[in-house]
Amino acid sequence: MNTMKTRCGLLLAWWVLAMTPQAFANPAPADGESAPGREMAQQAIKGAKRWITTDHSKHEILKQPFTSGPEVTKACLTCHSEAATQIHKTIHWTWVDPASPKDKPMGKGALTVNNYCVSLHGNEPRCTSCHIGYGWKDKTFDFTDASKVDCLVCHEQTGTYKKHPAGAGNPAKEPTVFPGDGLQYLPPDWQKVAQSVGRPTRENCGICHFYGGGGDMVKHGDLDSSMTKPNKALDVHMGVDGKNFDCTRCHTTTAHQVAGRIYSTPAAKERKTLAQDDLTPRITCESCHTATPHRHGVKANDHTDKVACQTCHIPEFARVLPTKMRWDWSTAGKKKDGKPYKEKGPLGTPVYDTQKGNFTWEKNVKPQYSWYSGTIDAVSLKDPIDPTKPVALNWPVGRPDDPNARISPFKVHTGKQPYDTVNKTMLVPHLFGPPDSNAYWAKYDWQLAFESGMKKAGLPYSGQFDFVETSYVFPTTHMVAPKENSISCNECHTRNNGRMANIKGVYMPGRDGNKVIEILGWAAVIGSFAGVLLHALGRAVSSRRKEG
Repeated sequence: MNTMKTRCGLLLAWWVLAMTPQAFANPAPADGESAPGREMAQQAIKGAKRWITTDHSKHEILKQPFTSGPEVTKACLTCHSEAATQIHKTIHWTWVDPASPKDKPMGKGALTVNNYCVSLHGNEPRCTSCHIGYGWKDKTFDFTDASKVDCLVCHEQTGTYKKHPAGAGNPAKEPTVFPGDGLQYLPPDWQKVAQSVGRPTRENCGICHFYGGGGDMVKHGDLDSSMTKPNKALDVHMGVDGKNFDCTRCHTTTAHQVAGRIYSTPAAKERKTLAQDDLTPRITCESCHTATPHRHGVKANDHTDKVACQTCHIPEFARVLPTKMRWDWSTAGKKKDGKPYKEKGPLGTPVYDTQKGNFTWEKNVKPQYSWYSGTIDAVSLKDPIDPTKPVALNWPVGRPDDPNARISPFKVHTGKQPYDTVNKTMLVPHLFGPPDSNAYWAKYDWQLAFESGMKKAGLPYSGQFDFVETSYVFPTTHMVAPKENSISCNECHTRNNGRMANIKGVYMPGRDGNKVIEILGWAAVIGSFAGVLLHALGRAVSSRRKEG
């Protein structure tokens, strides 16, 4: 009898174990086994150490007394004869995606619009302070002039080279205080910066990409000054106490074409690893880590055909510094004692600015998720909008049935900005300009600003305006956390406020339910339990009879 009780107990214990979630987990990896994706990544980043083949301080042509950037560029081109021609073909130069449709060109230099400073048109001297050229102050800028290419902004290594914030891409010609930040900008030591040039560093890229949208921490959320020298807790790839990657380690470059997202063109058209093609760009996670990055038997390997690596490995962005999450232009123009003013909030960032309206900033922000095939579509300034609902100014392109699409993380910045109530199109305000101009920041008159801005953009304006809610997305690809800080399974596989609550087109265990399947499943569970009990009972009765 005791033997039969033991058997019944073991059978019952087996059944309980079988019905627990752990029973469906993958078997534990063998001791000492490392993840194939980690091994592949380690191989991919080895490579030969790059060496320097020239010391620019020894070149006689760079020892002359330069007085301007174009003079330095002309000297550079005596050796690097094809560099300007290559630059002229890049989106860094044109600010227009060459792959976008001719009837709907995409990019800051085209007719796309955002919910930050809205549009380049009419605001060039301020916006183009981050252009890799000299002198883009209006539509007369000559994009074919090789001497206008700014070699120094990407290549100088003194750290002293700075463009003036309102100089149309030019540094200051004399010591000049910029009213916007109260800082003094000095003319470069042209000879010194020219002789310092080398391969681009994180600082070179960050001077524009960390400060986009008018200042630090504004635009991307995963790119700000905290990424200049991050630790690996902030980014495992760029951490100075970790791999210490420069931007160019992943944003590989060919003839000055830098790999990365450019509107109509995905960062990578094919998901290849370096093992398949050693010339493939290192721009995707799969390039180094492969499509099976985890150890054998780990369930996460089954997710990579539908879920982007960033989705699990970037749990939050803006983890050190806050990022701007909302910009309301409709409240701009208020003054105190007849003067413009600013107010700071609890995070030490401005929450109101007479010039720009109200802001909302956040830290440790959970991304929003969308299907994403690597391209972004957007509203054109010519496209009609529906002002009765929030207007998506851009959005990720991707569908569940697209083999190149993955569930990916995004920063979604919301705003309230002007539109033409008659033409039902977004409006371009002329914001930046001298005191005698019709710029909004000069006269605080929206009507004059719209008339001027739309004229500079070459677009019609009815004379009537209002403000509409908008959204604008940025892919989240930086601030990759250490693996122990990746998101847990139940943050997605849950019915209550899960990260994947808004993702459609895929069945997700734990989040989704099917009544028929659930009924059948519970019936199978109850049937299994009853079968175990009946079997145990039968064995017990049989044993008693034998003993009798």
